[in-house]
This record gives sequence, C-alpha cells and structure tokens, in this order.
Amino acid sequence: MTDALRIHWDDALTRYDFGQGHPMDPVRLRLTRDLVHALGIDALPGVRVVASPPAGDSTLRLVHEADYIAAVRRVAETGEPDPGRGLGTDDNWAFAAMHEASALIAGQSVAAAEEVWREGGHSVNFAGGLHHAHAGSASGFCVYNDAALAVARLLELGAERVAYVDVDVHHGDGVERAFWNDPRVLTISLHEHPRTLFPQTGWPEENGGPDAQGFAANVALPPGTGDAGWLRAFHAVVPPLLRAFDPQVIVSQHGADTHVEDPLAHLAVTVDAQRAVALAVAELAAELTGDRWVALGGGGYAVADVVPRTWAHLTAIAAGHPVDPQTPTPEDWRAEVTRLTRALAPRRMTDGGTAEYQDFDAGYDPADRLDQAVRATRKAVFPHHGILP
Repeated sequence: MTDALRIHWDDALTRYDFGQGHPMDPVRLRLTRDLVHALGIDALPGVRVVASPPAGDSTLRLVHEADYIAAVRRVAETGEPDPGRGLGTDDNWAFAAMHEASALIAGQSVAAAEEVWREGGHSVNFAGGLHHAHAGSASGFCVYNDAALAVARLLELGAERVAYVDVDVHHGDGVERAFWNDPRVLTISLHEHPRTLFPQTGWPEENGGPDAQGFAANVALPPGTGDAGWLRAFHAVVPPLLRAFDPQVIVSQHGADTHVEDPLAHLAVTVDAQRAVALAVAELAAELTGDRWVALGGGGYAVADVVPRTWAHLTAIAAGHPVDPQTPTPEDWRAEVTRLTRALAPRRMTDGGTAEYQDFDAGYDPADRLDQAVRATRKAVFPHHGILP
C-alpha cells in the first residue's frame, strides 16, 4: 500500500449548501476535515493537502450537456426553479453558489484522477461522490457528477480499463448511466434494494448496454442488512469482478449512508464495516492497479456521529496508515461537534463492530434474502467475464 496521498480540500467546498434544514448539511465536510487534522492524518509522511480549481465548462461537458450547465448557472443567478432539469426541486434546492460550488467539487475529483493517472498513488476527495447527477439533470442532492467526470477524464488521458466501485446506500445510477455502453468502464454498485429506496434503479438484471453486457454490476441488498451481510456481499462480488476486469485505476465512492443511524435509508452497517471495505478497496488497488486509487465521499446524513469518522478512516487508509478503531476521538474535535451541531460527539473511532463475515464461496443459503441478492448479481454478470457464478 502506498504512502503517497493527496487530500483534496478547499474551505470553499462547504459552499455546496442547499440551505438550512436540507439533509446534506455541509457541516459534515467541515467536521471530517477537522477530524482528519485532529488525528494528524494530514501530517503523515507523503500526505499533501491540495486545492484544485473548479472544473471549467469543457471539462464538465465530458459528462454534462452544455444546456444543462447553462441552466445550473441560470437557476443559481435567478433562484427560479427548473424542475425539468431537477433544479430548484424538493431534493435539489436552488442556492446562489450552485454552479461555483458544484464545479469546485468536480474540479477536485478530476484533478485527483489526473494525479493518480500521471503520478500514481492515492487521492481523496471526501466532498465528492455526487453520483446521481445525469447528463442533463440534477438528482438526489447531486448537481454535477464529479465521480463520472473523474472516470471520463481517465479515459480521455488514455486509460483503457477503469473500475468504479460504489458502496453508497443508494444506487450509483448517474455513473452507471454515463458509461452504460462502454466496456472500458466496469461499474459496481452495492445499495439498498430499489423497491425500498431512491432512485428505484439498480436491479441485478441491469448489467450494461448492448456493447457492454456485464460491465454494470448491481447488488440490491435487503433492508436491514448489517455488517456481516454487507461485507459478505461485497467480497462475493467486488474482488472477483475486479480481478477478472484487471483495471488500471480504481475510482471508489464511499457514501456513509449505509450506517444504521442514517436517517434516509434502512441498512444497519457500522463504521467498522465501512472501514473494512475501505481497507479492502485499498488492497485491491495495490494488487491490481499499481496502487492507482481515487477515493470519494458521497451520501451520509448522520453528519456528526458517522460521516466524519467514516471518511477520516478512509483518508487514513488511503494514506497507508489506518487509524486503530479503538482510538479516542480528540477532545477538541468533540467540543467542536457539540458547538456546531448541539450533539454529543462519538468518543471513539469505532462502533464496536467486528467486521466479521462468512465467505460466500464457502456455501450459500438459497432461502436467505441476502444470498439471493448476491446470487442474482453473480448470475447476471459473472459469465460475461468468464467467471462461474
């Protein structure tokens, strides 16, 4: 595992702010950045904190339509909604910095992709991972799809095989759609079942366009899935597919909204399992890509108790120096949490989980709903890569 890491951060990223009362409170970004600093992760050998410029229109057009970019600017300037493009809606409230802040987030992820391709190593943008935005519309709190833009830049730079792994509780629909018929990109999404959660897509049968069958993999998890099931599903699908695909770069999205305390979804995962998946992705990047890894944030609406710890763990893992789960959270940081959110901060970097699971290939239960979900994905995708389901 590399010890070369760029952390992409600019205080202006917190301007991605839909307003008071919206679930995507930018305090989650500030508290993450401050926890990373309080734990000394940003001072580790080989770690640099960098701020890149916003993505320009030519870069945004790698994924987004020019008319849509113009519409984002217009809504930001006037405050007038454009519901046909998902702007100024119940999910995506209009705000004055909508274009600038969204382009700044995108700029960090695109720069992260460029650095990883040209220099190797790891880059983290925990403000990124806005995976629902589509070519011509905002969706699910996402205005510009920085994750898809990072992948598109890698292809523009000459990458021939890019893997995108999304473990947010919601289906990574915008990224999947952007590369639906492109066999240079393998998208894998583990998410709560579309019957019970937005965006109601990501069925196992949705496995890619006519020229890219098997290059979209969707694991639709039953509500209530906890650590053991979530990790079992991840390891049953992600490592075998990545090894068969042999990516040159991994881009991963680590939405923290799989957590049991998240108010917008119905899984029951702990910070400890989220940490274990980040470790697994890091190990796969080291094994398969020459250690080229772009790690992004995503959803997560338990803004004080969960998101900062999950993404601080992610950042430390990307730095090659994982934080011991039993580590106390720094006292000054806990005081800041209370001051900013009026909530009590978690006292340790763990929820007390074990991150244990049973390997799927050791045997599965055909009557178990989680195993049914895993089996459906493997049947839909694995044969296209020459793997037995």
